Order: sequence, then structure tokens, then C-alpha cells
Amino acid sequence: MGNPQALLFIFIVSAVFCGSQSYAMTCLAPPRPFVPSDPAQAREFADIIQKDFETYIADIQRYFLCLDEERARAFAEAQEVSQEYGRFLESVSKDR
Repeated sequence: MGNPQALLFIFIVSAVFCGSQSYAMTCLAPPRPFVPSDPAQAREFADIIQKDFETYIADIQRYFLCLDEERARAFAEAQEVSQEYGRFLESVSKDR
């Protein structure tokens, strides 16, 4: 078969990537508001279009907040994984 240490490393890396993906937030950008190119249609649907813009502005603010939260979560996770990796390397080097 393969090198046991290499297989263990692959297992750990796979667990980290597969496990962390399920905890990551999904931040979806809101769709841009549609404005008809025909000025008559734009005037006809002005109330709806205005509401779409207001909804977009509120949604994009929530989207930015989601991105900020996900970045902070991912950064903290990366620090934890880095520390775990350091401890792993120390424990492996002691066994040699």
C-alpha cells in the first residue's frame, strides 16, 4: 500500500477541507435591479422599480455583512488549523 504517514496526512487534509466546507456561510449577492431602457416603461413601472432599488440597497448591505462575517470565521478557522498543524508536526517529529 502507500506510506502510512502520507495516508494520514491526506486523511487529515481531506477532513479539514470537507468538514470546514459544511460550516462556511453562503453569501449570495442580490440581483441588480432592472430598469427598462424605454423611458415610458420606466415611468409606468416607477413605483416597482423604486421598490426594487430600495430592496437591493437593503440586501446588498446584508450581503456585505455576510461577507465580513464569513471572512472573520474563515480567518479564525485558518488560524486554528495552522495551530493544529503545528501541533501535529511536533507530535510526528517526536515519534521519529
